[in-house]
Amino acid sequence: MDIGTIIGIVGAIGLIIGAIVMGSGLGGFIDIPSVAVVVGGTIAVAFVMFPIKTVLSSIKVAMKCFFAKAPDPVESIQQIISLAEKARKESLVALEKVSVDDPYLKRGVQLVADGTEESLVRSVMEIDISIMKQRHRRGQEVFKGLGTYAPAFGMIGTLVGLVQMLQNLSDPASIGPAMAVALLTTFYGAVLANVFFLPMAKRLEERSNEEAHNMELTMEGVLSILNGDHPSIVREKLESFLPPSQRSAKK
Repeated sequence: MDIGTIIGIVGAIGLIIGAIVMGSGLGGFIDIPSVAVVVGGTIAVAFVMFPIKTVLSSIKVAMKCFFAKAPDPVESIQQIISLAEKARKESLVALEKVSVDDPYLKRGVQLVADGTEESLVRSVMEIDISIMKQRHRRGQEVFKGLGTYAPAFGMIGTLVGLVQMLQNLSDPASIGPAMAVALLTTFYGAVLANVFFLPMAKRLEERSNEEAHNMELTMEGVLSILNGDHPSIVREKLESFLPPSQRSAKK
């Protein structure tokens, strides 16, 4: 579980609720029709922007913000070094018998063990990275779209409320409460966009970048093994993907 994401969302909601409670109280900020306009309208537009399958799968994608484990490049380097040592002591063909959990690394190792040319290995592995980015980008775009249209539907709800309020100007006492209800939809839209949808889209983008970075590291390691580089050279090359603090910690 990603504790940082949980802390961020809970902290933001807590601060908003705390400010409301210290003011007028929560009761004045609850309006079911306003929630229906903002939440329902935003979800409805999502089905217009994206295929049904993409929208439904975004629920599963959202879970990656909370539960996906970021790849560990240090662990990846260690595994690649062990593969490089085995290839140097025995042969590239011997890599076929090595158990590899990472599907991307496993595919690269299999290509190397099969005697595939370097240019083809690089091409195949780069295509995998590109397809992964495209797949992840679809999920990110759903939440970016939700974050864009939630405030828009908040404004639509506010306009509806203002029209209804102006139609009843004969009762001055009702103007204040009616205005407050009209503004609630803008409030709901802003909270949904800036606490949930847009931060989640950014988090998913960071997850994708982390995975792409680890895949690029893996690709360079596989190509180094194919070229017969010494394990120490492979280590030096791959540690360039690490921040200086992690390199020094390993040396």
